[in-house]
Amino acid sequence: MTAPAIRIDGLHVVRGGAVVIPGLGCEVGAGSVTGLLGPSGSGKSTLIRAIVGVQRVAGGTVEVLGVPAGSSALRARVGYMTQAPSVYGDLTVSENLRFFARVLDAPAAAVDRVLADVSLEEFRDRVVNRLSGGQRARVSLATALLGSPDLLVLDEPTVGLDPVLRRDLWELFHRIADGGATLLVSSHVMDEADRCDELLLLREGRLVAQATPDELRARTGVADMDAAFLRLVEPAP
Repeated sequence: MTAPAIRIDGLHVVRGGAVVIPGLGCEVGAGSVTGLLGPSGSGKSTLIRAIVGVQRVAGGTVEVLGVPAGSSALRARVGYMTQAPSVYGDLTVSENLRFFARVLDAPAAAVDRVLADVSLEEFRDRVVNRLSGGQRARVSLATALLGSPDLLVLDEPTVGLDPVLRRDLWELFHRIADGGATLLVSSHVMDEADRCDELLLLREGRLVAQATPDELRARTGVADMDAAFLRLVEPAP
């Protein structure tokens, strides 16, 4: 059997004196598109930060691609898109991508590839500060794609995007997974659950369920993903 891309055991995170994640354990299968879903404030971003190795943890272990999260060996193997766009506003789109390509030692051709992937070719010479919020988010996504990472961790990558672009990006995510990479994609929009191979449902830092969309429907007896989540977290009347 293929080893999981991510293995978490007893993860405990405290931020500002408050327990954010009280002891979480789960695995993310290699070569899958796994959705990390839950309402705002459920701990999704904190969990993602722990996975990419930039979150101080109070206990437990996080293993990524067979080594501890944050290890130097993972720098070229993990792509990370933060919730807030992490690009330079005073540079053009292509200038940003050329810079990050040099940092990642990615080939120059990667810039054109990722521009096409995120449908930004016509904006390549536009200064980032003059883009819309959704366009800036796509530039940030493009930088995460430059190095063709083995694990791609995306924090709310489709927020603020129109339905057509959201559909296109999810199709891109599955093409990347078909090529052998693993994707962990967070969202607070439950209708994106059906676009995932497997789901991690989070609430108040706790794992409510880990299941495929069909397994979640079978478990709750409802077809709508919002209703299924509520069925899991709210007590029966």
